[in-house]
Amino acid sequence: MSDYDAEIAFLGEWGRFQQKVFYLLCLTAIPNGFTGLSIVFLADTPAHRCVVPAHVNLSAAWRNSSIPLEEDQSHGGALVPSKCSRYKIDAMLSYSDRGLLPGVDVNLSHVPQESCLDGWEYDRSQYISTIASEWDLVCDDSWKKPMTSSVYFCGVLTGSFITGQLSDRYGRKIVLFLTIAIQTVFTFSQAFAPSWTVFCALFFVVGLAQISYYVSAFVLGTETLGPRVRTIFSTAGMCMFFGLGYMFLPLLAFFIRDWRKLLLCLALPGFLYVPLWWFVPESPRWLLSKGRIGDAEAIIRAAAKTNKIEPPSVIFSPLQVRPYWLLWLTDFGQFCLSCFIRYRKNNTILNTVTIAYFALSLNTSNLHGNVYFNCFLSALVEMPAYAVSWVMFRWYSRRLSLFSTLFTGGLFLLLIQLIPAGMTISKDFNVMIGKFAITTAFAVVYAYTAELYPTVLRNTAVGTCSMASRIGSITAPFFIYLRSYSISLPYILMGSLTVLSGLLSLLLPESYGMPLPETITHMQHFPG
Repeated sequence: MSDYDAEIAFLGEWGRFQQKVFYLLCLTAIPNGFTGLSIVFLADTPAHRCVVPAHVNLSAAWRNSSIPLEEDQSHGGALVPSKCSRYKIDAMLSYSDRGLLPGVDVNLSHVPQESCLDGWEYDRSQYISTIASEWDLVCDDSWKKPMTSSVYFCGVLTGSFITGQLSDRYGRKIVLFLTIAIQTVFTFSQAFAPSWTVFCALFFVVGLAQISYYVSAFVLGTETLGPRVRTIFSTAGMCMFFGLGYMFLPLLAFFIRDWRKLLLCLALPGFLYVPLWWFVPESPRWLLSKGRIGDAEAIIRAAAKTNKIEPPSVIFSPLQVRPYWLLWLTDFGQFCLSCFIRYRKNNTILNTVTIAYFALSLNTSNLHGNVYFNCFLSALVEMPAYAVSWVMFRWYSRRLSLFSTLFTGGLFLLLIQLIPAGMTISKDFNVMIGKFAITTAFAVVYAYTAELYPTVLRNTAVGTCSMASRIGSITAPFFIYLRSYSISLPYILMGSLTVLSGLLSLLLPESYGMPLPETITHMQHFPG
């Protein structure tokens, strides 16, 4: 095509057709927000301690002292009951039968200890149940908790690759609604998972489907809307509706404290998207790149009718369109030859942004105060971040926008280690400022990526970039796991990587004010 945007300029920028596409596609992002981060509550670990069986005939003094004390770094080194060990039952029985008192007649530091051989008892004041309390994902099995999130992100990685190939071949719309259906069915099925292994297998498919319909909706809107509205859609639009879904999550979790019932509630909204099939159009850009000029014109003429505008007699000339398979083969060949050079900088930045964003989002249960309020606050700071991302994307350089947000976010995370241990509110404030800046970068970088690659490969390119960035999200849960060794270590690593990625973003090409490339020959060169 010579200039797609010029050919459809007669439609205007913000008619009823564009409004319908904008809001309906944005609505599909809401389940991404509350389902994608639901693991914060589904797998949260309640306070727990070893079970001392009721049938063991211990005195009240020994039963009350059956759990040894240990230092807790998250509470400034205060002594708290151990979560993974108890004093040996035989030893306590021996002392109890002889009438010896713990800490008076017996030095507890000399009493042998053992692991929780009879299981754990969990505090039920905050949760009725989570997968951590139901399947004992604690102590020696505590690695399974971050692994659960990593399995989900492995599904996201797989979906990022598959959806790009499928939607570039079969269309954005069909992949969008197919994957919404898959996500709904498998989230519903998770609520009946009999074991951790089955839960993870289903969670993998949920992750695969979720990124698939998010990327498909993102690209469909980017290709269908005009330049100005496209900027709002790709930065503030999709992201703000994702943020709304994220804000609903702690509200739902507050009232539904059982993880199975919470999953059922999260699955239900997916069924409400079925009627949208008859209102969301296929991407005219994709239809043209496929050689389906008649179908593309039919959508544009229907849009003109919706906007009450008289379309020209000929909208797209057959001479303007090359066969899709030729476009795809030609561009994909060049794309493969240059993919390493073009992707390596972009994907390093995407990996860092996803590590920082998801690690900070999943870490809300470890912040000071109420977990529900912390999660809501983490979601709330995303709303102004998405608004700022739109302002930056509308009026400022892409490279400078990405650099400033990444550098600022990384700097605030690095400063956390300098705050005294008792100043928990100041630490949480720095975390939220870091989350704000990184969320802004997260919104900018995906819209930026969509501008860099051509129409015939855009969904494949965005999907492949997203796939490569998921290496970061797969490792993000284990960044949080590092806090068991040092509270500041995750922030030091995230901050350092984010600052370095901010500097690296200055080497990316500038796409501000440029038309979307249709073929790989229209792409800008990547410096360096």
